[in-house]
Amino acid sequence: MITTRRDVFQAIADPTRRQIINLIAHQPLNLNAIADNFDVSRPAISQHIKILIECGLIDVKKNGRERYCEAKLGQLNEVAQWIEQYRKSWDERFDKMDDLLARLQKENKNTDEQQ
Repeated sequence: MITTRRDVFQAIADPTRRQIINLIAHQPLNLNAIADNFDVSRPAISQHIKILIECGLIDVKKNGRERYCEAKLGQLNEVAQWIEQYRKSWDERFDKMDDLLARLQKENKNTDEQQ
């Protein structure tokens, strides 16, 4: 059997998985409590949770007969670092555009004053 290595980017690519992460980010929830928040089957939610576990974003702990999902958000640092390189680039571009707009406004103001 071939297993696919999943990464955190695959986990957050799906909006349902992002919602699951948001649900359990502040407190662990059992599988039924998570599933109650969605209009999809419980097996579908279980599959999403399985992917989140494989990516290291969720840890499941047993408490009696219940299984509780707890967020492990440290893996999201990989995503944050990847995004940061692009944020810096876009910030530089926006700063240049701000400078250009300010210069054009100043030139436009000077032209208006001369007329």
